Amino acid sequence: MYDVLDLYEEPYDPKRHLINLDEKPKQLLGDKKVPIPMKPGRPEKYDYEYVRNGTANIFIAVEFKAGKRVTQVTERRTMKDFAWFVKMLVDEYPDVEVIRLVTDNLNTHKEKAFYEMGSIEGAERILSKIEFHYTPKHASWLNAAEIEINVMDIECTGRRIADKETLVREVAAWTKRRNDQRNKINWKFTRERRIRNCPSIMSKN
Repeated sequence: MYDVLDLYEEPYDPKRHLINLDEKPKQLLGDKKVPIPMKPGRPEKYDYEYVRNGTANIFIAVEFKAGKRVTQVTERRTMKDFAWFVKMLVDEYPDVEVIRLVTDNLNTHKEKAFYEMGSIEGAERILSKIEFHYTPKHASWLNAAEIEINVMDIECTGRRIADKETLVREVAAWTKRRNDQRNKINWKFTRERRIRNCPSIMSKN
């Protein structure tokens, strides 16, 4: 736990970017009936019946001190999907010395994922730029990307979206708007606060 909290307290370093990564599944649901449009004082109304159109996955990486995020919609969330998304992050930051990547202990979030991309040299290039920092089990709330996902659900994805193409378009538009506004996350939970609130817990974790 303190490994992650200590990272959050460090000053912003443009050569050693701190990036939080998470993902979420999204059910693709279409309407059986045309929704009733929104009117002044009345929200848009949906019929309770819907059509299932499968699922998609949304990767999100947020540099919360800089107000920047990167997103990608995929059909699945395999090791290979994770590896390709991290590669996209590395390509997004070509001049950094290292990306300190905070993520959870999901079984797909492992170094071996990069060797499934088909190139040992490519995998080693990516891994040379990544420094993994995992949140403890049952403490994924320490990942600031979860906050960004909650915002995304409120502003974009927490409604019916019928197909992957629409989801890609909506998530891209939301990402651009958030980046243009340079929306940051004000993380307040610190090592000191943890010790003060839980003095009997050993600091070794």
